[in-house]
Amino acid sequence: MAASRLSLPALVSLTYIALLSSSLCFAADPYVFYDFKVSYITASPLGVPQRVIAINGKFPGDPINATTNNNVVINVHNGLDEDLLMTWSGIQMRRNSWQDGVLGTNCPIPKTWNWTYSFQVKDQIGSFFYFPSLNLQRAAGGFGSFHLNNREVIDIPFAKPDGDIFLMIGDWYTQNHTALRTALDAGKDLGMPDGVLINGKGPYQYNKTLVPDGIRFETINVEPGKTYRLRVHNVGISTSLNFRIQNHNLLLAETEGYYTVQQNYTNFDIHVGQSYSFLVTMDQNASSDYYIVASARFVNESVWQRVTGVAVLHYSNSKGPASGPLPDAPKDAFDPQWSMNQALTVRQNGSASGARPNPQGSFRYGSINITDTYVLKTVPPLTIDGKLRATINGISFVNPQTPIRLADQHKVKGAYKLDFPNMSLNRLPRRDMSVINATYKGFIEIVFQNNDTTVQTFHLDGYSFFVVGMGYGNWTVDNKATYNKWDAISRCTTQVYPGAWTAVLISLDNPGAWNLRSQNLDRWYMGQETYLRIVNPEENGETEFSAPDNVLYCGALANLQKKQNHSSASSISSEASLLFFSLLMAFFTLVCTFRL
Repeated sequence: MAASRLSLPALVSLTYIALLSSSLCFAADPYVFYDFKVSYITASPLGVPQRVIAINGKFPGDPINATTNNNVVINVHNGLDEDLLMTWSGIQMRRNSWQDGVLGTNCPIPKTWNWTYSFQVKDQIGSFFYFPSLNLQRAAGGFGSFHLNNREVIDIPFAKPDGDIFLMIGDWYTQNHTALRTALDAGKDLGMPDGVLINGKGPYQYNKTLVPDGIRFETINVEPGKTYRLRVHNVGISTSLNFRIQNHNLLLAETEGYYTVQQNYTNFDIHVGQSYSFLVTMDQNASSDYYIVASARFVNESVWQRVTGVAVLHYSNSKGPASGPLPDAPKDAFDPQWSMNQALTVRQNGSASGARPNPQGSFRYGSINITDTYVLKTVPPLTIDGKLRATINGISFVNPQTPIRLADQHKVKGAYKLDFPNMSLNRLPRRDMSVINATYKGFIEIVFQNNDTTVQTFHLDGYSFFVVGMGYGNWTVDNKATYNKWDAISRCTTQVYPGAWTAVLISLDNPGAWNLRSQNLDRWYMGQETYLRIVNPEENGETEFSAPDNVLYCGALANLQKKQNHSSASSISSEASLLFFSLLMAFFTLVCTFRL
């Protein structure tokens, strides 16, 4: 943990959390604490010095390691020169959208301030990642892996791996995120990225013409004969990537919280915002090191050659460096049919346990009546009120000045509109604060219809959904007959190919306001998002948490916000604070044990 400092308000807030939890005697639900100092550092991942966003001085940030049902407390210090929010992509915070870290649910953390996120990773396992959600900041870094382990009493559906390996892959620009924002605001396309990073580093010099000298590259050290779990996240801006390891098979095991039917692949498409776990056995003769490759998909490869990430897999008994040509990617640059076929092979392992002892496949989603259908159509960006904007069903979303549920609790009128259309309407596109008025305990169908020219990925906070179908052309009711109603994978981020549709089913059992968005950063920045507002009409204080005591206020409620004290005299080192909390929680665990 970095030697940053916790402000007195943050310390008081965390103490309150500890005392509250101890009073409820959650002895079976331990706490894990993290202290994130978010700041700029200078790095040269592609050989060009630039300002990147680091967590505790590291780019990417260290992984968050938690276990099912842990309470996670993360104190975030905003050392940037602009507002900040951190979001925990794929973490299903039960009844607690207050911790989600997007503008519709949280007021931003002002510069120099800190804010403490506190949430429980209830009944969840798997591979996810965190990142800053505002103003294209993810294009500058600030991301890291977030993985949730099974409880010891729950078996995993494969032999315990010999180690975890985290790989953050993604397209990268040498321009700062502020310059990229300026380009989008001016109506320009971002154009071709400058490269692909693997764990914040540029490519190994596999080709002296394409890769200059002096680029730092990632090396993954392994032992022969051992099997590792590779958690791979596409944290990029807008480029789908094909992932592969020279001469090694990728045994798919899990994606975004659910175990999959285990299948071997020689290469695998990972779209923006998606996370996968592969089991890889080090079964080669180590005559040399091996390439780890992430290359752009659905582009003119002769033009995009330099947009390729290359790391090195190094056996401890390797006899030499990696050499020769990279392993081949699929030969379908302008035909995504191969990729769609591969995506449809990803199915849920219904016989495996997930976070609970019962098998993942025990939820009979295919026999539940659908209560509502939303067909969400996207098209190429268009000009609205003189600015280039992205839309869903003709609406380019405008973030409310007052977060949705905060506005509800304080009865702020006009903060947003509950009029998001369930299909594309024949009317002029507009900018608006329209959200979906979703029905609590409903079982809804969402069809993402992509009439844009690029692969889009869509993500829903607070939920996983069953990806039941994909196809080309415009979706019709007849396409329901092709749905997978038995073993569709459950996840939180799905790709939608250009000129195609993807259908998902969702059980709306988690009240709150939950962000539905494009994970393609350029489209998200230009307005391709909305929220599902889900309220229990019989709310009695048990189905949704109230606003936390440290809630930030903004917009119509800005007058309620108290200033933070940032004097150095009222701070304590993070090491001391973590020791304090460890001792505090150990004490209360003993107290609760005797009570129970």
